[in-house]
Amino acid sequence: MFVGKVTGSLVSTQKLEAMRGRKMLLVEPYCLDKETQSVLSTIGKTFVAVDTVGAGEGEFVLVVQGSSARLTPETKDLPVDAVIVGIVDSVHVRNQCVYSKEESRD
Repeated sequence: MFVGKVTGSLVSTQKLEAMRGRKMLLVEPYCLDKETQSVLSTIGKTFVAVDTVGAGEGEFVLVVQGSSARLTPETKDLPVDAVIVGIVDSVHVRNQCVYSKEESRD
C-alpha cells in the first residue's frame, strides 16, 4: 500500500466489458522527504488506478497494487493492478503533522 496524489483522470472508450463504468485516475506516488522528514514528496512516477472511493484530483489517496488490488468487492476478478481504497485525511510522523487535508484547502 502506498500514499499517492490524484493528478488527473483517464478515459478509455475501448476496453473490456468488465471495465466499463470504472473510474480510472492518474496517481503519483509520494513518500516522506528523506532530508527533512517533514513533508511528502513525489517519487516521480505515475500509475493508473481504479477508484473505488470517489477520489478527486488533488487529493492524497491510499493505493494498493498487485493481487491486493483484486481483493476489493468492486474489483474482484477484474484485470487491475492498482486500486484507490481510501482518501487520506492526515499524515503524522514523529508527533508532527506532515499533511492535513483540512489545512491544504485554500
